[in-house]
Amino acid sequence: MNYFVYILTNQTGTAMYIGVTRDLVRRMYEHKHKLDPNSFTAKYDIHKLVYYEYTNDVHAAIEREKQLKGWNRARKNKLVETRNPRWEDLYESILP
Repeated sequence: MNYFVYILTNQTGTAMYIGVTRDLVRRMYEHKHKLDPNSFTAKYDIHKLVYYEYTNDVHAAIEREKQLKGWNRARKNKLVETRNPRWEDLYESILP
């Protein structure tokens, strides 16, 4: 089973969110449609998928999420830019 660690941002790139999930397509749907209107991502309009990685180990995914959350913004930006230098929304690329 795959577990995804992902990074979202808003349209202006001023806010960032890091999460972990088993179902990235479902989770992105929830973010994009603001299914939890009180969430951080809904409040700051964060729904642009700019980075993701996966593993089949849930513990590794959780540890990676914690690791990324501990990084400063410059280091997170650099990580995104290694795979997505234009900061494009990757949502369409994950759809079946």
